[in-house]
Amino acid sequence: MKKMNEKSLTPAVIPGTKVAILMGSDSDLPVMQKCLDTLREFGVRTAIHVMSAHRSPHAVAEYTTSAEKNGIEVMICAAGAAAHLAGVVSAHTCLPVLGVPMPSKYLSGVDSLYSTVQMPGGIPVATFAIGEAGATNAAIFAVQIIARKDPELMQKLYAHKAKLAKGVSEKDAALQASVSKK
Repeated sequence: MKKMNEKSLTPAVIPGTKVAILMGSDSDLPVMQKCLDTLREFGVRTAIHVMSAHRSPHAVAEYTTSAEKNGIEVMICAAGAAAHLAGVVSAHTCLPVLGVPMPSKYLSGVDSLYSTVQMPGGIPVATFAIGEAGATNAAIFAVQIIARKDPELMQKLYAHKAKLAKGVSEKDAALQASVSKK
């Protein structure tokens, strides 16, 4: 049997990319679209790829080990079931690795959560909630990491927080108006 040359399967990094999102499967995209959309709202150049810790380990290792020299600052990994992707990525880089556990058919994502959060000492993965909330929060956390060196991006974060607070205030005002009519 001929050995496949996996190196040719490793995607190139587009110049200016700050965040790489790696998904274990294309079926993770509906959840990770929240992550991608959030990063784009902040104007953070992002790459998104399907790579598997189990099915394309050489491509994962090659992409990850070259990420820092290619300008990537944060790696976000999404995987379900035996979610080893974030741990494998963390083993190959000193960049921050953020893990998003994917919902799964049989255990509702708890298996993914445990696989992502239970890393051996020395292989850190910041782990977020299962599913869309985790995808959104991983994006915000990536922006917070990058914004430490980017004042313009930090201002966008402050505006985002103010928008969240304003939304709560508006909902409370609507509630108070509704309750006072009764």
